[in-house]
Amino acid sequence: MFKITFNSPLILAFTAICVGTFVLDQYVFNGLNKYLTLSPYFDWNIHTYFTAPIAHGSMEHLMGNLTFILLLGPLLEWKYNTKELLILMLITAVVTGVLNKIFFPTGLIGASGIVFLFIILSSFTNREKGIPLTFILVFLLFVGKEIMSSYKEDNISQFAHIIGGIVGAVAGFVIKPDSFKE
Repeated sequence: MFKITFNSPLILAFTAICVGTFVLDQYVFNGLNKYLTLSPYFDWNIHTYFTAPIAHGSMEHLMGNLTFILLLGPLLEWKYNTKELLILMLITAVVTGVLNKIFFPTGLIGASGIVFLFIILSSFTNREKGIPLTFILVFLLFVGKEIMSSYKEDNISQFAHIIGGIVGAVAGFVIKPDSFKE
């Protein structure tokens, strides 16, 4: 018979936390997100640098992010391991939050920076030597599109996407896939 396996503990836990947070915000504690999202103003709510990625503004926002996270995350968790991928997710969240507070008068909500981390990092998973052509193409397509979109007025933080992509690129060059496997 078929057996369901818990193949990606970090990604499954992150997904469950995001969905749970969304349900709580929408149906139980309306307004919960305001305590989790990164505000545009200086404040001492340091926890929001870590919690902003788990909160989402709409079902479409949540589903869009979780689609990429569930597609790419298990492969990355397997290739880089749970601990290292968690560290990269936290680095992405904190760096994005700090730089956003410094340069922009806007808040942050959602896991889009982590999605872009995953997109760019996934292009390094079968790297042997040199720079993978897939990385160059993916970086140009995804990050290039965000740079071009940053000139539009919308409620999307292209900056978070770009920072996530840069963290993914740096990690892809620094950390060799499978280097943490035993």
